[in-house]
Amino acid sequence: MRYAQGGGLTDAGRATRERIRLQAVERFEGGQKNREIAAALRVSERSVARWRRAWRQRGEAGVLSKGSPGRPRLSDAQIARLERELERGPLVHGWADQRWTLARIKTLIGRLFHVSYTVESTWWLLRRHGWSWQQSARRAIERDDQAVEGLEEGDLAAGKSTAAACDGWIVFEDEAGQSMTPPRARSWGRRGRTPVVCVRGRGSGRVSMAGLSCYKPGKRSRMFYSVREYRGRKGEPKGIGWRDLRDLLVRAHIQLGGPIVLVWDNLRMHLVEPLREFIADHADWLTVFQLPSYSPDLNPQEGIWSLVKRDIGNLAAADLGQIARAVKRRLKQIQYRPELVDGCLVGVDLIMDG
Repeated sequence: MRYAQGGGLTDAGRATRERIRLQAVERFEGGQKNREIAAALRVSERSVARWRRAWRQRGEAGVLSKGSPGRPRLSDAQIARLERELERGPLVHGWADQRWTLARIKTLIGRLFHVSYTVESTWWLLRRHGWSWQQSARRAIERDDQAVEGLEEGDLAAGKSTAAACDGWIVFEDEAGQSMTPPRARSWGRRGRTPVVCVRGRGSGRVSMAGLSCYKPGKRSRMFYSVREYRGRKGEPKGIGWRDLRDLLVRAHIQLGGPIVLVWDNLRMHLVEPLREFIADHADWLTVFQLPSYSPDLNPQEGIWSLVKRDIGNLAAADLGQIARAVKRRLKQIQYRPELVDGCLVGVDLIMDG
């Protein structure tokens, strides 16, 4: 049988089905047994038995199909109502962020019309009515368009050699932050009309994060992190400080149980005198290499932040605590999935080869 997009039979498929049933009726009238008819028409005996019962009760008309229901259909009025509800946004319908996914739209159709759609049928329904998968836009956004300079793999060869010589870990460090304004994420919207995400104008504060991505050939990759909330209170640290980095390195050293070859960027905080003294005092297990300026693509920890912010995309947070909880939950999940940490590694052959 030939099926149309979305699950229904094509016209050719329906014609083939009717021809098979008519042949079955002729064989019923000829006195053939169900097994013989099923073998000749290449259908199941169960179907032949069902057709024979219908033939005895209503004749040929009872055998002929009334048409497959195919995928569920929505009327024009229902389609119009569905589009209005989609334009209101997921937040109105109980979802925390503002992303329309196929699974959510499928659920919404069931709630509104008590009709069960598959994810695939939902996709075809949206495409037929002018909806597409798009990157959302915000009314207010700040972008950093600084150029990113590449780095040849050979520039980190010294770090690899040092780690191999001391049987240590190569550790990439980086910081990130998240305000009340959520990252953008893709959402379904009408074709030609970019979805608009409404963000809260009130509220302030910031969630600061520091993370370590740790790699060693033959060992499971590890990731450590530190999270700090800043709510604008008097005397409260505004973000991750050098003491937080120091404590994070000490914790990583204890849990890794070996020397650390630290690779990080030229952030001013990395060059403060107390931190430089700490590095000098612990040269027996800590060696530091600097990345060139504007080279985030060479730091695997940037990939970790991307995974975290993807998870909170379009999140309409009620307060800073909700953002902090979402960030910590995602970081904890990544800690227990070393394959995600490996997937963020840049220059696998450079670092992981013996």
